[in-house]
Amino acid sequence: MLDCAIIGGGPAGLTAGLYTTRGGLANVTMFEKGMPGGQITNSSEIENYPGVTGEITGMDLMMPWPEQCQRFGLKHDMSEVTNVAHNEDGTFTITKENGDTIDALSVVIGTGSTPRRAGFKGEDEFFGRGVSTCATCDGFFYKGKEVAVIGGGDTALEEAIYLSNICSKVYIVHRRDTFRAAPNTVERVMNTENIELVLNASINEVFGDKMGVTGLSVKQPEGDRQIDVPGVFTFVGMNVNNGVLKKEDGSFICDMNEAGEVIVDLRMKTSTPGLFAAGDIRIEAPKQVVAAAGDGAVAGVNVIHYVDSVKNK
Repeated sequence: MLDCAIIGGGPAGLTAGLYTTRGGLANVTMFEKGMPGGQITNSSEIENYPGVTGEITGMDLMMPWPEQCQRFGLKHDMSEVTNVAHNEDGTFTITKENGDTIDALSVVIGTGSTPRRAGFKGEDEFFGRGVSTCATCDGFFYKGKEVAVIGGGDTALEEAIYLSNICSKVYIVHRRDTFRAAPNTVERVMNTENIELVLNASINEVFGDKMGVTGLSVKQPEGDRQIDVPGVFTFVGMNVNNGVLKKEDGSFICDMNEAGEVIVDLRMKTSTPGLFAAGDIRIEAPKQVVAAAGDGAVAGVNVIHYVDSVKNK
């Protein structure tokens, strides 16, 4: 029986592992099939992590984290978890892809979310070389330059406004002539001078050279248009990686919101005792490494209290 099972090896999961083991739990395992570190390992440069100065890649940032956690006793099981079940006695059963199971007194879910790809030509080829899904992460690299934002929801418009404070001009490319975003957000976009709307437009392709993106081609009712920009930001939704929390009947073992994100309180507690969620899988996550790490710390501290209370009943 594990004291705690941590599902996911990104910043949230690793930090939860650090805090639970350093805080005295002797039997904690992190389940991560691939190399620990999370999505941030794909970033070519990190400039907004506190205390980090100079050029550093996401891989370089995350490289010491697993070693630090394992120094305090965190075990790494390189398996993919397919299901987390909540048992009648309050424990949890972790099922791995090979069918093996292991029980745990508590669980921290840190499986995150994955940005949806828009599916246009050149998106995969130039991802990380001019195509991005994070304005906060990559916007600064386009300071004083023109960029394009693809999408029409709240996130797309909010990120366009954010980019308008950094970039000389922002094109919002949207397939319709109306937006799904909140009215006040739409109004802010309309009143921002360096934002240009490119509406009723579908993406033909994003193109570039060995250095990265140089522009995109869009199709509009009046004809094709080329927009010369070095950066293209896509915001067409997120896929929340919540499959491990599903029961056989399709419901979840804890309360979720309409977007499929785990509902937590300020202690990262879910509606199910002993189950905690941290990082991008939770509601209102800012989707930043520093925030995910903070979530993991909060979850880890509270896991210790929970496990102690269970063992001392």
